Amino acid sequence: MAASRLLPLLLLGTALASIGGALAQPVISLGEIVVEADAVGGQGSAALLTTSGSKLAVSVTELPQSVSLVTRQQLDQYPGAKADEALRYSAGVNPSTYGTDADTDWLYVRGFQADQTGVFLDNLPLYQTAFGTFLIDPFLLERVEILKGPASVLYGGANVGGIVNYVSKRPTGDRLVYTETGVNNFGNAYFGFDLGDGTEDGNLAYRLTAKLSGGGWQTQGAEDLRGVVQGSATLTPSASTSLTVYGSYQQIGLNHTSTGFLPYVGTAVEAPGGFHIPRDLNYGEPGYDLYDRQQLMIGYELEHDINGEWSVRQNARYAKVDLDEAYVYSGGILTGSVLNRFAFGHNSDVGTISVDNQLEGHVITGPLEHKLLFGADYKYYSIDERQGFASVAGLDVLDTVYGAAVPPLFYYRDNVITMHQAGFYAQDQVRLEDWILTLNGRYDQVWTSVDNDLSATSTSREEGNFSGRVGLGYQFENGMTPYVSYATSFNPTLSTDAAGNLFRSETGEQWEAGIKYEPTFIDGLITASAFSINRNNVVGPDPANPLVQAAVGQVNVRGAELEGRFNAQDFTVTGALTYLEAEVLQAAGSTPVGNSPVQIPTLTASLGVDYTFADGTLEGVTVGAGVRHLGESWADADNTRKVSATTLFDASLRYEKDDWGVTLTASNIFDTSYVASCQSLTSCGYGAGRTLTLSAHKRW
Repeated sequence: MAASRLLPLLLLGTALASIGGALAQPVISLGEIVVEADAVGGQGSAALLTTSGSKLAVSVTELPQSVSLVTRQQLDQYPGAKADEALRYSAGVNPSTYGTDADTDWLYVRGFQADQTGVFLDNLPLYQTAFGTFLIDPFLLERVEILKGPASVLYGGANVGGIVNYVSKRPTGDRLVYTETGVNNFGNAYFGFDLGDGTEDGNLAYRLTAKLSGGGWQTQGAEDLRGVVQGSATLTPSASTSLTVYGSYQQIGLNHTSTGFLPYVGTAVEAPGGFHIPRDLNYGEPGYDLYDRQQLMIGYELEHDINGEWSVRQNARYAKVDLDEAYVYSGGILTGSVLNRFAFGHNSDVGTISVDNQLEGHVITGPLEHKLLFGADYKYYSIDERQGFASVAGLDVLDTVYGAAVPPLFYYRDNVITMHQAGFYAQDQVRLEDWILTLNGRYDQVWTSVDNDLSATSTSREEGNFSGRVGLGYQFENGMTPYVSYATSFNPTLSTDAAGNLFRSETGEQWEAGIKYEPTFIDGLITASAFSINRNNVVGPDPANPLVQAAVGQVNVRGAELEGRFNAQDFTVTGALTYLEAEVLQAAGSTPVGNSPVQIPTLTASLGVDYTFADGTLEGVTVGAGVRHLGESWADADNTRKVSATTLFDASLRYEKDDWGVTLTASNIFDTSYVASCQSLTSCGYGAGRTLTLSAHKRW
């Protein structure tokens, strides 16, 4: 069945490429992502081209939605960081919501959880559900793009609050030999290399990137060993055609580390007796701990220019994750100083196929200039999962004694879930002098099935949905671009109710208005936006039974964002401010109408400043300082308890000379103990404590 649905789209892509071959003329390739201009002080331009907001390489100022970019240079400022930690200074993004977690990247965008249906890699989805997650190491990336608000018009199913698109390193044709090594204060060390080159005639370029890491984490007795390798090669047989093939493999084994899933009383507030649960508590059982991840991806990117005005592309990827896990978790209830616990285990095997066919054109009709995009894409997702739990004796958090017996697990879930999604989309970016009108339309058809091996039952659903976007902006000569947009979204769900029936897929809509300002007198970019998002058919944990899902209804998030980055002589300044108001508009079960969902801080803000000494005895030295504010959020659906606000400070010291450099970074430099958020009064997570990382790199 999967092959029959995939075949038409593959034939479409082949046909487009064949037509292109008949009309081909030598032109430079399209879609390249480049820096627009060199910046003062060598810091790199603050405004980049991006494909996340339109699938075309355009400036962020031309898009009718807010976009944040994290460049490779910014990623290098967080050596050894996880992917979610690298987004701490981006507006609208709340990362690491469950605190320190070695096996998951937790992400919220504009108040909605994005780590399940809002993660993309090279503009292709990394759809995730349950424990079948993908992990991306930032060392393999060129940059990160965050598109705020609905993205369904381009990508099909996606988080209504926004998406995070990771962009991989690709061959450049230039000779590259780069090595990097580092270690943090928990004894977790890494070594990575990035190699690349190309033939003299420019017809072949390749790149190989790899990283090996391992050591301790923030909880007692936790450790990991990780290895990842990514290779790619680009073949350019002519000036009009290019083919990039790539693959990556990752393996992770770890003894668990998590500061989440703890009770509100004892973390966010003192427990009776005047104590807090230790932040570095390992509430597991050292003799009962398994985590084995194997992750594989292979794909290609094919592009052909037809005649200088039209081009075709086909991007495809197969991704697979095999994950086995067994661990003793906190149950989130503290009795005296004893924390209740349970054993949990799962086997999750995931396979996903993504194919995206595009036809891009440039047409002029009278005074109007059109950038046209027509596409057809296909997504297949399958997860074979088995989950079980068992009760385990509690642990005294003030006098830990391990060795509790773990009984056999009771398996309450054994499913095979498959989803096929086919989409057809069109986009027209119309320019009339300084006016920019963006029009999008898309139709999706989704087939979903769930085979329950425990009950020997099956359920399925077929749905179709249209999504669209319209945006209007005006570019002033002084670099200011005000805009307004309206977009709708569609997001298929794989969740089932207590009876095993699939829920209706989510829909949503957003109004957004803002200003993007790219000054003409300095290298910089300021973006400001206000928005209102409705998310419909929301599904969440059933208050009566956390092992199953229940309908929540409709949630609205209103807010505003302000973000800026400047490179002024020897200074680089980055700032972000996010204000959110969230409200449940329609509820089911015990979720009250009018309340705010949990884990959504009202106010988040950050400011980072770097200064580079350009001459003198300190030439090549860069000192950096940053401050992050995480506002208060609700800890329970009834809105009776809050997680307090906190302010954290970061610092860095870097030295660059010729082809080598040394970096010392400190996040949460004062080791502030705080709770990142609570999903409920029995599921809170400590934020990361002080992390010092010393790294060195060299270009050979």
